[in-house]
Amino acid sequence: MNTESNLSQMRRGVLEMCILAIIRRMGEAYASDILDELKQARLLVVEGTLYPLLTRLKNEDLLTYRWEESRSGPPRKYYQITEAGVASLEELRAGWQMLSESVESVLKNSANESNPNSHE
Repeated sequence: MNTESNLSQMRRGVLEMCILAIIRRMGEAYASDILDELKQARLLVVEGTLYPLLTRLKNEDLLTYRWEESRSGPPRKYYQITEAGVASLEELRAGWQMLSESVESVLKNSANESNPNSHE
């Protein structure tokens, strides 16, 4: 079993929810702001992962963006969450809550099991 690969897949599975949550909390966010937040949460992401996710969320009308001129380089794209994005985030949160409680229950029960081969 490749534990690191499994952990990476789990992280990828929740990134969209986390990105939506970050943008909702911030009101609007520049890509580097999102990357910083994800890194602080130890959800390490590289730009090559983030930009396709942002594009997909935008194409699904969950995000929108605006361009802002920058004094020190090219214009910057700032992302905002849409009403559909907020609704999607709430659905994802509810699903995550149910899933995490279920997984935690299984893990807790397996840790309390004195004999893993016992089927009593």
